[in-house]
Amino acid sequence: MDLRSVYSKVYVLRLGHRPARDKRITTHVGLVARAFGANGFILEGVCDEAVFESLRKVLKVWGGSMVLECGVKGENYVEMWRGSGGEVIHLTMYGLNVDDVIDVIRVSAKPKLIVVGAEKVEKFYYEASDYNVAVGSQPHSEVSALAVFLDRLFRGRWTNIIFEGAKLKIIPHSRGKMVIDVGE
Repeated sequence: MDLRSVYSKVYVLRLGHRPARDKRITTHVGLVARAFGANGFILEGVCDEAVFESLRKVLKVWGGSMVLECGVKGENYVEMWRGSGGEVIHLTMYGLNVDDVIDVIRVSAKPKLIVVGAEKVEKFYYEASDYNVAVGSQPHSEVSALAVFLDRLFRGRWTNIIFEGAKLKIIPHSRGKMVIDVGE
């Protein structure tokens, strides 16, 4: 199943990455974006080659394709996205509850840019977003917020994605691990 044929384009914009301390969490934001059906992962500000190398390795071994960009100015990217007819969804614990807005977001055919922050997110993103969406109102990880949001957006169908070009595939198993080599 290719969610790209079911839903409009979905990209994730990661704000505030600090290379000295955020490599793992930012990589996990990218991994969740890929696994849960996003078409692109954009890293604002810096180009952290370690993050992108990890994502490229996963794409090579586990399959799929994804647009990867870095070094963009977040505010300009949001304005460009909106100017080209897309909508912006900012994940923040201060927003509207995901269950109250997900149906409206889901039925929109507009391409979606999901914005996830690191530390303090600038006021611009709250004001420029079409939706400020909360996955709960308690402090938690941007990784978990993104996973819950994408799961709700895609109604769990991301679990059926077939990642083209995969060299490895996990076979569900009640005990232990079963991975098969389906590569060339």
